[in-house]
Amino acid sequence: MNRRTHRIGLLGGSFNPAHTGHRRISLAALKALDLDEIWWLVSPGNPLKPAAGMAPLPARLASARRVARAARIRPTDIESRLGTRYTVDTLAALVRRYPRHRFIWVMGADNLGQFHRWREWRRIARTVPIAVVARPGYDAQARAAPAMGWLRRFQRPARQARNWTGWSVPALVLLRFRPDPTSATQLRAADPVWHSRYALPISTAKPSTQE
Repeated sequence: MNRRTHRIGLLGGSFNPAHTGHRRISLAALKALDLDEIWWLVSPGNPLKPAAGMAPLPARLASARRVARAARIRPTDIESRLGTRYTVDTLAALVRRYPRHRFIWVMGADNLGQFHRWREWRRIARTVPIAVVARPGYDAQARAAPAMGWLRRFQRPARQARNWTGWSVPALVLLRFRPDPTSATQLRAADPVWHSRYALPISTAKPSTQE
């Protein structure tokens, strides 16, 4: 059995639909953080987003698989199978289930701006390191966010990002990559019934169970 520690990035979201912006951020994070894989946690339902306009989970998972193909990106509906709705509970379950994995939470600057609204957000920060990816138009909001006021004291230099498995938590690193302007909102506006292309049932994707 392979006993090597696996370095896994976690990118949560609705993926309604998944798009090239998700892929570009993930590929850049894979390199910057020296990850083995990045898991896309396709949410069964984001508590901070309205249910109206949310495509069915199988369609969102299928779109994520299509965008992630041929990369070390693993879309998964594991939150649905775990029965967790909040990130804090998902992380606790993943840490228990995969004791030989090391996880880092990856999110955009737009999410940092509302991170203080997440359930037990300080507990999230005390569970895994956090990597925040800059997004055009959100940097000022992120820097002024209530959560950033608390997290700033735990910020690590981006040049040390590959060393994240050795950090004590809380730990925050800010990453900058060439942005991709694609957004799910724009894609839905251009094609409101995009999910109809994924109407057929699909099997669920499971993360690697190597430990």
